[in-house]
Formats: sequence, structure tokens, C-alpha cells
Amino acid sequence: MPKSDGSEGIWNKLLTSLRGGAHELGEALADSQALRILDQEIRDCDLELRQSRESLAQLMARHKLAERELSDSADKVGEYEGYALKALQAGDQSLALEVADKVVQLEAHRREQEGHVAQLAAAATELRKAIAMAEGNIRRLKQQLDTVKATESMQRAQAAVAHRYAGPQSRLQTAVDSLARIKRKQAERGARMEAAAELARQDGGDALERKLREAGILRDEAGAEAVLQRLRQKLPG
Repeated sequence: MPKSDGSEGIWNKLLTSLRGGAHELGEALADSQALRILDQEIRDCDLELRQSRESLAQLMARHKLAERELSDSADKVGEYEGYALKALQAGDQSLALEVADKVVQLEAHRREQEGHVAQLAAAATELRKAIAMAEGNIRRLKQQLDTVKATESMQRAQAAVAHRYAGPQSRLQTAVDSLARIKRKQAERGARMEAAAELARQDGGDALERKLREAGILRDEAGAEAVLQRLRQKLPG
């Protein structure tokens, strides 16, 4: 059985690394599209919500119209009941029975209308609840999206700043180092100029004193004659 030289293990590791890189690339691509997808989803939800509100408005209008028709039916029943009472009072049993049959029909129609009104009211209530729930979900989704966008923007800014400041080879760090060198050179140049000026003053003063001594105007306090004069003052008498 031939011994493995390790190339198979290296190949497997390479494949694993490639698969991991492809997975990370896929996640990065999905994340980069996440905000755009969420924006589109919110726009779609807003559109559906507007359509639902329009449907609710139409449903409420139909409910109001049905209630008005139901009220008219109730009035019509009351009207024909009055006719039946008058026929009974007049002793016209046949007419009263005919009117009563009309009342039966009107009441049946009214019951149908009552059921229709109840259905419309229930549908409007359910749609109103659904709209309120959708509004709450969209509001929370917008808040989360705003938070994600703000966090993403802040982190990008922080990363940009960190990238500019990070490392001794960064452009900002290089500029700061150059500024420090310029300041140091200026300080050294200033110190040399001050030293040269001091030396010049000293050299100029020594030359002037020498000329004054040679002219006899300035006494040489360090000469031999000056020393003897100082010693004579110490002698008694």
C-alpha cells in the first residue's frame, strides 16, 4: 500500500478554504442587498396598505348604504302594518290579509338585509384590525431599518477613521510625523541662530574692549600693574 505524501490532505484543506470563502462571499453579497430588499418590501407593504384602506373605505360605504336600506325597509314594514290595521278597523278581512302577506314579504326582505348589514360590519371590523396590525408591523420594520441604516453609516464612518489613523504607514500618521520633524528642525535652526547671535555679540564686545585698552581708555584690571596697585593698598601706613 503506497504511503500518502500529504498532498491529498492539502487539497482537502484548499477545497474547505474555498468553500468557506465562497460562503462568506455569498453572505457578504446577501448582506449588501439586505437594505435594498427591505426598502422594497416596505414600499410594497405601503402600497398594499393603501389598497387595504381603499377597500375598507368602500366596505364602510357599502355598510352605511345597507344600513340606510335596512332603515327604509323597517319604515316600509311599519307603513304596511298600519295599512293592515286600518283594513281590520274597516272590517275588510280580505284586504287586511293581503296587506299582512305584504308585511311578511317585507319582513323577510328586512331580515335578509339585517344579515347583509351584519356581514358588512363584521368584514369592516376584521379589515380594520388587519390594517392596524399591518400598520404596526410596518412602523416597527421602518424603525428597525432606520436603526440598521444609522448603525451601518456610523460603523462605516468609524472604519474609515480607524483606517486613516491605523498603522504607522497611514497617510495621516505620515503627515503628523512630517509635522513633528518640521517643528524639530525649526527649533534646532532657531537655537543655532540664537547661538550665532550670542557669539557675534561676544566677539564684538571683546574686540571693542581690546581697542579701548590699547588706546589707554579702559584700564586692564587683570594686568600686572593693576595687581601691584591692589597689593600696595594692603600695606600698612
